[in-house]
Amino acid sequence: MSVTLIGGMDRLKQEYVGVARKGGHDLKCISRNEHNFADRLGNPDAIIVFTNRVSHEARRKAQEHARCRDIPLRFLHSCGLSSLRQCLDSFADA
Repeated sequence: MSVTLIGGMDRLKQEYVGVARKGGHDLKCISRNEHNFADRLGNPDAIIVFTNRVSHEARRKAQEHARCRDIPLRFLHSCGLSSLRQCLDSFADA
């Protein structure tokens, strides 16, 4: 399952990828809103947004992108590894 993570801490990027890999997921991390943000999102199987570490504009763009393409979207306030792990597990259970 390919998942795009928006937000989070740059210093934890490798750990985010490691947690996803252990769960059998392919994770792409986008840390902030950039000029080609919508293009970088691509067409993943799911999108996770860490709301405490991303701008309102990036959150809005991610929500619009997911709605238009019928992609499951989760908003998490916490940007910790355990929060990511639990969210990825919830996608696997669904």
